Amino acid sequence: MNPSAREVVLIDGGTGMELLRRSSNKSPTHWSAEYLVTEPELVRQVHLDYIEAGAKAITINAYSATFTRMSLVDAAHRVPQLQRLACELALAARDAAGARGADVRIAGCIPPLNGTYRPDRVRDHATNADEYARLAELQAPHVDFFLCETMSTAGEAHAAAAAVAAFGKPVWVAYTLQDRGPLLRSGEAVGPAVAALAGLPVQAVLANCCPPESISQALPALLGTGLPTGGYANGFVEIPQTFLPGRTREQLSSREDLDPAAYARCALGWAEAGARIVGGCCEVGPAHIALLRDRLLESGFRITAQP
Repeated sequence: MNPSAREVVLIDGGTGMELLRRSSNKSPTHWSAEYLVTEPELVRQVHLDYIEAGAKAITINAYSATFTRMSLVDAAHRVPQLQRLACELALAARDAAGARGADVRIAGCIPPLNGTYRPDRVRDHATNADEYARLAELQAPHVDFFLCETMSTAGEAHAAAAAVAAFGKPVWVAYTLQDRGPLLRSGEAVGPAVAALAGLPVQAVLANCCPPESISQALPALLGTGLPTGGYANGFVEIPQTFLPGRTREQLSSREDLDPAAYARCALGWAEAGARIVGGCCEVGPAHIALLRDRLLESGFRITAQP
């Protein structure tokens, strides 16, 4: 057996929903980015808790800190400040972890720009690429790699990956899948979507922010790309096709059957099947990641920081 076959990168869980769960502010005007300013210590603590749980990569809390998203609340001018704070707090958490944080990598967050889970709202390549490049420029001095996450179409993923690749950092691409099946939310198949990234320096491809069952169904196609792959699922019951940006908690309910033990069984199954990267997304917290770490180690996996 290839020695690397039993190695896996354990990444963090959801940050935005974890902040909402812990904070007394349940209706932040600037979504998860608001906590960067109002409760920076809480943001740092959530990152630190994931590191303490065993995560070898943490993603900066910048999912909503985009120019498009902030323009909805007349705060686009604050994006540079928010992006800087997101990077600084992730770095501070890594420093606070001491020896445990020595090999932890910081992922830049490159999210959907005009609505999560909504392939019908994805804008043209040039418009997306321009904003992605602006965000990557702000993050690049501070992060170890870029995570283009929750991409709902092949074109959205290509625009993101092409824009950030210019900054010389490793690039991971994660697609969000349909709630009942292995297709992207656009209806595109995983294989062709990844093939559309040909020529770009993409280091890993994943599935994220969808049910763990969808990731399990898509895993053979992801493995078939030949790239390091994996998944990090959400714990929502269902994503409506009319999902509106900025109203996650009002529109979505949480599953009651994905406690840490149940989630660990799913993610361990991905690793056993050949996934090299596992973690969690919305509704998957530090307790889930800690138990997943334990299950991976008990099963003979070596947790690493590089796929």
